[in-house]
Amino acid sequence: MKRIALIALVLATIHAVAQDKSAVPYWNSKTQLIPWRFQPQITNITYEDLDKDGDPDVLKAMLNGKIPIIWIDDNDNMKVGDKEGDTVDDCLLIDKNMDGIFAGPLDFSIDWTDENNDGKADIQLIVNNGNAKKRNFFDWQADFMYIMDDDKDQIMHYVDWNKIAMEAWEHIGHANFFYDYHGNSTFLKMHGSSFRIDDLRYNWENPFIFYDFDKDGLSEMAIRLLDIPVFRDSSEAKNIANGFDKLDKEIDTKYSRMITYAAPAWDLDNDNAPGNEFDFDMSLLLKGKGFSYTNQAHTFKKLKGIPAANKYFFDKRWREIDTLFYPDRHVAYDMIFKKGDWQEARLVFDEDDDCNRWERVEFYDPLDLFKTGGGKGGLDNNLQADVIGDRGEFDMDNSGKGNLYIGAFDGRIHLHGAEWGAWRIDQNAFSFQGFGGIYDRWKPGRMQKNINVFATVKYTDADNNGFIDVIEYDLDGDQKFEDKVSLKALGIDDKQAVINSAELNHKGLQKLFEKVANNIWNKALAALEVAKKHNLNTDWYAFYKKPNSVNEKYQYGYWLGFYIYQDLRHAAKAANNTTLVSQLDKAYYSGNWASLKK
Repeated sequence: MKRIALIALVLATIHAVAQDKSAVPYWNSKTQLIPWRFQPQITNITYEDLDKDGDPDVLKAMLNGKIPIIWIDDNDNMKVGDKEGDTVDDCLLIDKNMDGIFAGPLDFSIDWTDENNDGKADIQLIVNNGNAKKRNFFDWQADFMYIMDDDKDQIMHYVDWNKIAMEAWEHIGHANFFYDYHGNSTFLKMHGSSFRIDDLRYNWENPFIFYDFDKDGLSEMAIRLLDIPVFRDSSEAKNIANGFDKLDKEIDTKYSRMITYAAPAWDLDNDNAPGNEFDFDMSLLLKGKGFSYTNQAHTFKKLKGIPAANKYFFDKRWREIDTLFYPDRHVAYDMIFKKGDWQEARLVFDEDDDCNRWERVEFYDPLDLFKTGGGKGGLDNNLQADVIGDRGEFDMDNSGKGNLYIGAFDGRIHLHGAEWGAWRIDQNAFSFQGFGGIYDRWKPGRMQKNINVFATVKYTDADNNGFIDVIEYDLDGDQKFEDKVSLKALGIDDKQAVINSAELNHKGLQKLFEKVANNIWNKALAALEVAKKHNLNTDWYAFYKKPNSVNEKYQYGYWLGFYIYQDLRHAAKAANNTTLVSQLDKAYYSGNWASLKK
């Protein structure tokens, strides 16, 4: 019977080749529509029965008449006559550079794994290798990337099949990404060719986790953890010190097996919704020695491919893995704060609420206050940062341990221990960031406008006690501070209750922000009463009197209070009433408007 089956397989193979030479062109091969799927425009199909059970385990063919491909049937359900494998438990190898080598330099491979046998893939791996000549550093044109479908929505990587390339940043609208950043999802990624990496059980972004706490299919929190690798150096002594003397000479990348960068980000007001799928408001960054995660082993039953097919692979190691090491989504946050040894902390807050980035509000760098442009040495030196509109704070010795506090002087969330910080004001989100950054590969540079004139507020912890006590204003954008306020000079205690970030879950942070927004709004209402007492017409600010959301209470309340304070202060100075000026300063910066109602 087996012999008969094999004869049938051979005859069917010959028939398939003959038939496919006259294949009808696929309807979506040359349209302007989204190429969602692998094109079934394949010819020269042949099959191979690796386990000699009478059915094919490998399908070989030509894509678009010229690109060699191989489908490997890991779940043993391929049949003669099939023109492609399945996207459940199979592996697709594309010899993209047509050099006769699969899963090698400049090749594209994609592997699906159905771990729980429910007929749906749970894991999808893309191995998009770069040029063999690219060595000793990140290869931004290469991707080694697992995605775990934690919420079982079957949305995972997005591949542009016209280009045969992973396009992880394609989207509809502001932030409805095709890639599975939404809901509950986890991915592990390295920008590097597989054959350059020492141990493929580890990764650089390891992991990137998205959390959907209210189960609306959208993410309310993300955590990015990095194991920043060591790269082969030109110095032989450094290579030996880093362990490269024991590795294959072609290996350039070795992981530290330590998480040395941790960045949680939150949608504090939970205002993500269709049309506004990503709206993170605050990010926290911790950098340093970090923590080991070698105890976080995840073993999978079906991650390995069938061994008999490994002969097709230039680098077969990723097909021989059954274990991946990365902090689990349920322990990642605790590991950051309870295991991490950090030397630096930063906070960024999206004050103009214009960030629709999928991973975080991007961090400002502790550099020049007024220089603008990616790589230009200013706060927005990071190519992915907003030019203006965000508030960044920097605790470069991590004296505050990544904890937070609410400033009496503005009612906002601040980073405990920050030596200084700055807010580049973009009051109307004129330099709209959107998903921003450098992700439009065909549109180099940032998408938002690069503004050179903007208002700036600088914050300083002058007495080094962990709390901001000096605020400076450059409201006319001439890069000179025309006003400076010292809380100590006003007799205001800068110390506030410290909020332990380790004890904050996402719901706790949302409640904290709601409390912050309501308090800021209530202070604005108190300022309106004081304005009325002093016969100040506030009808000019009617727009700010009608907030319709938690975030608008936060923003409108701040601006309403600030305008009223400045108007009252202006009138008092014009009347040469220095006593009232002093009273206004103290009332505003202590948040105690009630002191002026008497």
